[in-house]
Amino acid sequence: MSSRDGMNYAPTGKPKPVCSPGEFVFAAAGLEHGHIYGMCNGLLEAGGVLKWVYDEDPAKIAAFRKTYPGVREARSLEEILEDPEVHMVAAAAIPADRCGLGLRVLAAGKDYFTDKPPFTTLEQIQEARRACRDTQRKYMVYYSERLHSECAVFAGQLVREGAIGRVVQLIGAGPHRVNAPARPDWFFRKERYGGILCDIGCHQVEQFLYFAGCKDAKVVQSKVANYHHKQYPELEDFGDASLIGDNGATCYFRVDWLTPDGLGVWGDGRTIILGTEGYIELRKYIDVARDRRGNHLYLVDGKGARHLCVDGQVGYPFFGELILDCLNRTERAMSQEHAFKAAELSIQAQRMAIRIE
Repeated sequence: MSSRDGMNYAPTGKPKPVCSPGEFVFAAAGLEHGHIYGMCNGLLEAGGVLKWVYDEDPAKIAAFRKTYPGVREARSLEEILEDPEVHMVAAAAIPADRCGLGLRVLAAGKDYFTDKPPFTTLEQIQEARRACRDTQRKYMVYYSERLHSECAVFAGQLVREGAIGRVVQLIGAGPHRVNAPARPDWFFRKERYGGILCDIGCHQVEQFLYFAGCKDAKVVQSKVANYHHKQYPELEDFGDASLIGDNGATCYFRVDWLTPDGLGVWGDGRTIILGTEGYIELRKYIDVARDRRGNHLYLVDGKGARHLCVDGQVGYPFFGELILDCLNRTERAMSQEHAFKAAELSIQAQRMAIRIE
């Protein structure tokens, strides 16, 4: 796991199996983004068995098998889809190709777990919604900035317990280090990655819907720019947006590819959750100039102010819940509509964004 490179950031936790050995079998396909390693780590720690891997690039498969030496190389995607033992396909394909892959997985009767963004167009969302209805399979999304962040998991617990009252606003900051020499060609082609609000803005939208308890929201304004990477004309290195939720909560977020090399991690991700009886601040990956560890939570309420570092103390329950949802056909880890709505609003923000520079 590289804490300095967001593309290869793959958290690991403590094993906490929720199923019997061999009860939940999954495969990996589409290794374009390093998030596939975080996705597989989470499923393995929750008791899943990684049986197959497939990608068109032999070098990506070789690197993957060094990390997961027991996995078998499939000769084709069809070999995975025709295997009756496989419950789920986890994938981190090029963003524009993720929906097409997902539709094939669903049509084969498997559940699909994709990296974010799950779509790059609204038309893809419509197709996926129809496919989920027709197949009754899941199209789940790896919104890692909440699901694979222990302080975010803990914040969710506090919010559900009423620690800060009614949530009325979320402010999110999602800075990233661009690390251009290590990026593939598709990263710089807007049609392939979807634009900055689609690509990494969806993290922030998802967190807003989750923490504020919104089922839907309206994008009020959005902006994008390329301030510092003119040599890549299709790259957007800055974006922001404001939303109003269907329950009256509001959100402002900023995302960027402007993290300086002097920061010890790939991005100083922060979230501020304002409630009627207090507020929570998350410093997810570092407490700048104070503590190189991540997972810092600050809580201010009627009793006082507290700082907690929950690194290594909370775990990542989403993956176990997802496995149980697949086995039991329940919907506890994340609702299908929530997964789609976060992506839909992000694409709407992208489409209506004012281009500054």
